[in-house]
Amino acid sequence: MPKHIIIGTAGHIDHGKSALVEALTGTHPDRLEEEKRRGITIDLGYAFLHLGDVQFGFVDVPGHEKFIRNMLAGAGGIDIVLLVVAADESIKPQTREHFDICRLLGVEHGIIAITKSDVVTSEILDLVKLEIDEFVRGSFLEHAPVVPVSVRTGAGLDDLKREILRVASFTPQRDASRYARLPIDRVFSMQGFGTVVTGTLISGTLHSGDEIELFPAGKRSRIRGLHSEGHAVRQATAGQRTAVNLADVDVSEVERGMVLATKDIFCATRRVDARLSLLPSSRPLKHRSRMHFHCGAAEHIALVTWLETDALAPGETAFAQLHLDAPILALPGDRFILRQFSPVVTIGGGVILDALAPRHKKGSASTIKFLETLASGNRDALLAVLIAENQRGMDLPQLIARTGWLESEIREAVQTLAGAVQVVSDPPWLAVSSVAMETLQTTIENELERFHSANPLVPGIAREELRGRAAMRVRPEVFRAALEQLARAGKIAVEADLIHLAKREIALSPEEAKAKNHIVHEFERAGLSAPPVGDVLRRSGVDTSRAQKLVQLLLREKILVKITEDLIFHRSALQNLRQLLTNYKKTHGSRLPIAAFKELAGISRKRAIPLLEYMDRNQLTRRVGDERVIL
Repeated sequence: MPKHIIIGTAGHIDHGKSALVEALTGTHPDRLEEEKRRGITIDLGYAFLHLGDVQFGFVDVPGHEKFIRNMLAGAGGIDIVLLVVAADESIKPQTREHFDICRLLGVEHGIIAITKSDVVTSEILDLVKLEIDEFVRGSFLEHAPVVPVSVRTGAGLDDLKREILRVASFTPQRDASRYARLPIDRVFSMQGFGTVVTGTLISGTLHSGDEIELFPAGKRSRIRGLHSEGHAVRQATAGQRTAVNLADVDVSEVERGMVLATKDIFCATRRVDARLSLLPSSRPLKHRSRMHFHCGAAEHIALVTWLETDALAPGETAFAQLHLDAPILALPGDRFILRQFSPVVTIGGGVILDALAPRHKKGSASTIKFLETLASGNRDALLAVLIAENQRGMDLPQLIARTGWLESEIREAVQTLAGAVQVVSDPPWLAVSSVAMETLQTTIENELERFHSANPLVPGIAREELRGRAAMRVRPEVFRAALEQLARAGKIAVEADLIHLAKREIALSPEEAKAKNHIVHEFERAGLSAPPVGDVLRRSGVDTSRAQKLVQLLLREKILVKITEDLIFHRSALQNLRQLLTNYKKTHGSRLPIAAFKELAGISRKRAIPLLEYMDRNQLTRRVGDERVIL
């Protein structure tokens, strides 16, 4: 497959950008009647050129200050900038603003074309070269080739093509293996086709027939067809100018600035954390200033809140949180431009660090440290701090939406973070930081200590009650993993639904020990004529609350057995009952009428029925009609 590279023109109005693109490609990029009539590019224009094994898409952007916003819509997807400077005018205001925008957008590769070189003397041309050299010094274009050309005579065009191909050889191609994102810069309707959108596919691959999601609306659509480089294609890959025919979407539902993306992956946002830089020529930017925000093809109003300072001086860089007036789809690493609210001029830009940012307190040292890690470019450290930030635990969809990484990348990165991050569940895949897990386990142990201190006669706390006390803010999988790890370490014991500290023994006071023995004695002496529970509690010698806990303790020790809420027997009584049934079966057979059982046990019908039901549950008897069969 050919390499796909997008070249964006930049430069002042009437410096010959569109004419140069036509001379290189054979296609005039002006597509609107008004553009052709006025001789200027108003909106984005496109043309294509094939050189060697590289397919170039040219994005011709308008040079007039009035149309800078259209320039910004196309500049976000370019790989190489073709800076156009007319020999008869040299550097002009929009040359400077376009150049500043390309620097702020992080463009790394470029070529400088001096147009109209045939209308000036060689001395003037040399002066223009010197001025250009001074203008780009210290920037990404400092060592870029400078090629004088003439569209009228054709001079220098072959040299320019050779330089374009040479620069493309070391310009990386955009990643087609990632999730697809196409910022929409044009929307129109075609008879017989319906809604068509165009843009530069900045990542991923699109196929005809794919289901796609339209952001920020979240609307689903299907790709009816794809066009690229002037013809229908079955597939479009990252780096291509692409037209997408959408099914089931009305043209009124789409506008420039929206994004087509892989479905069920991303989330729109209205709040982003960023590293923001001001141009040296700008004014100081105060806290909570309103600005024009451009990202991809989207344009919104943003409120800029500084996280470290009250104002940023020209030429400086700082962390900021941007609050947008409408949602956008953005990812970490996306570049943006800020233009002054009024008058509208470019003053700065930056890179998004966290596209799904929580609100921050100004001056928070932990926030600054967090953002410094995000800005560092260290992928392992970035993933670790994202997981550490969310102590509830983070799943794969959350991390993918937060980073834009592939699932395989996240799984691989987590394996290298074994000491700092734990995968507590898979599936569903869920990770938590080791520090958060240790903190949770300490909280669980402390809550158990408090519970045992407040309830010395209760063996343990119910699992859900413990979760409510210690782990309501974490996911159930994280809580379960914390309990399992504590149990393996011998720090807690889990018995059915009860949890208690390991090796914990209930220590009774002399008074409570005496009461416990009294309760046991009363139930043991009563046999199958079990006494009313309330009477036993009142005669225990301790307050009713403690007496109830002693009964619960005896039930858990299986010294007492609860048949119903008001019917409790000593275990010896039930053991004796089993022997009575065995003897009865030997002498009378296995059929056991209720009357016979009442006489055998020496109890009333009120107690006989619950006892028979208990024996049915424990498979000592089986009900047949109104009788039982002894098993």
